Amino acid sequence: MAAPITAARSAVFPAHRVQVMGAMLNRTSASFSGQRASFPSIRLQPVPKRFQVSCSAKQDTINKVCEIVKNQLAVAEGTTITGETKFVDLGADSLDTVEIVMGLEEAFQITVDESSAQVIQTVEDAATLIDKLVSEKDA
Repeated sequence: MAAPITAARSAVFPAHRVQVMGAMLNRTSASFSGQRASFPSIRLQPVPKRFQVSCSAKQDTINKVCEIVKNQLAVAEGTTITGETKFVDLGADSLDTVEIVMGLEEAFQITVDESSAQVIQTVEDAATLIDKLVSEKDA
């Protein structure tokens, strides 16, 4: 279901002009037609993907980090955690983040230095760092 659209009138079109205010969800675009004198028609269409975000971490690493984060933070069953998920969005404070890093160190047999640990904010950040540290350890 699309988000509600708020419209405001303006004197730019001969009869009126519609302006979309607020963000529209689900990557939809709106097209407006001012041909009718009573009220413009609004048509929503899906927007094609213009670019795709890819992460440098392996999917296996991301999945394992997601499981560790779920366990460390006791996340409610059914909560979706992805690479873009921020720890603070899951209710983690700085102590929780330290515990997550300790869990990651134990699970992946790595050591994360303090400066690297401080910049980890998302699952993807952690997975990318882990992949880097594991490859350095194996080299």
